[in-house]
Amino acid sequence: MPPGIPFIVGNELAERFSFYGMRSILFAYMTLYLCQPNGSNDCFGEKEAEAWVHLFVGSAYFFPVLGGFLSDALWGKYRTILVLSLAYCLGHGLLACMELFGDTRTLLLLGLGLIAIGAGGIKPCVSAHVGDQFGAKNRKYLPKVFGWFSLSINLGAFLSGFLTPFLLEARLLPGTLGEQIYPLFSWLIGERQNGERLFGHHYAFGIPGILMGFATLIFWMGRHRYAHVPPVGKSYLQELRKRENLSSLAGLWKVFTFMILFWALFDQVGTLWQTQCREMNRTLPDWLPFFGGMEMLAAQVSAVCNPLFILLLIPFFSLILYPFLGRFIHLTELRKLGFGLWMMALAFGIASIAQECIEAGISLHVGWQILACLVLTASEVLVSITCLEFAYTQAPKSMKSLVMSMFLLTVSLGNFFASAVKFLLSDESGRSKLAVSGEFWFWTILMSIGASLFFFVARNHELVDFLHEEEEKTGG
Repeated sequence: MPPGIPFIVGNELAERFSFYGMRSILFAYMTLYLCQPNGSNDCFGEKEAEAWVHLFVGSAYFFPVLGGFLSDALWGKYRTILVLSLAYCLGHGLLACMELFGDTRTLLLLGLGLIAIGAGGIKPCVSAHVGDQFGAKNRKYLPKVFGWFSLSINLGAFLSGFLTPFLLEARLLPGTLGEQIYPLFSWLIGERQNGERLFGHHYAFGIPGILMGFATLIFWMGRHRYAHVPPVGKSYLQELRKRENLSSLAGLWKVFTFMILFWALFDQVGTLWQTQCREMNRTLPDWLPFFGGMEMLAAQVSAVCNPLFILLLIPFFSLILYPFLGRFIHLTELRKLGFGLWMMALAFGIASIAQECIEAGISLHVGWQILACLVLTASEVLVSITCLEFAYTQAPKSMKSLVMSMFLLTVSLGNFFASAVKFLLSDESGRSKLAVSGEFWFWTILMSIGASLFFFVARNHELVDFLHEEEEKTGG
């Protein structure tokens, strides 16, 4: 196994904690807690906030185009990751300082802009850097390491999904977790009255910032363990103009187009699904150890359940489901992607039915959304992890980061599409013109149409592996 892998995976774990941590609380902070330094409330309307959150996520996944170009053509992956990580850290710092000085909305947008540049810019480089550690001789380990890579992403997301919403919203109330831990942290946060928030947004945004600093340090510590594929310099544009490379990129983009729709739906677990969750009974069953009888925060449900299910489903799919299905069908990457798109339509179908019940006055437990989240997570395993490997192996050798950025651009375009829909549905007060159930059904039907069309594209796409040979790499 390549010696640099533990440093890359450790970096990804801490970096994803920082990104998903701040992202999990962004919608709640914008709609419930945002104030100016003088204490005046300046919250966004729900639909307006949804639109801005998707615009941020879309921007974060647009800047991989910049990172991929810097990496492949000019700086190389290592330098690109290190430089842009510093901008990433600065953005977190601005979020942690909101409401201390200046205009809160200005600091929020500036901080989110820096995080988008940093997180987006390094994303294709980190995933391509994983692939660069492998050649033809150890190609068999690549799916396993990409699985570990994805596990590190979701472990970081799981831990931050539980912690950061708690830091933002936990209050000193009888019988709550906040009451239990307050004596342990009273020396840090000072005296709190009954019903008062314990930590608040400074801690909720600050902890992810500290983790991003730690992620940068871990990556720097592994600098002498990595295999470095140097940038191609001026010949990059020449490579881009080659007919065979353009043909490969065009073929890849036909597949990636359907991923735009996938991400438009998936990333609404942090917006539309939170809106639904606020109307559900979120009290956990008494039989659960430690947390039984406690109420989950709306921002925690998908932020905790999605990565938790990922941690459980990745080994299940890899060790049990894929080998079992492989006895009956040839399970190619494209077939996995097709199944994943249909699973996403099913997940939103469950959520749509749940929302219909809520609007009919029926009290629903959050378990229904957790079930939908389980199906959505199965879709993510089939689509996101498969597409990550697909993007690397199908990319021409000199354009690994570019193709990774193309894949990540689908996340950006999906969120831009979702953001545009949210802005169109928003009235002057920032609230929706459409019933929530109507929006759920819109996305469900659209995904079903996309999954149907993908079948015709997938069966005409030819798979070709492009992997570096061992001698093409240089030590670092």
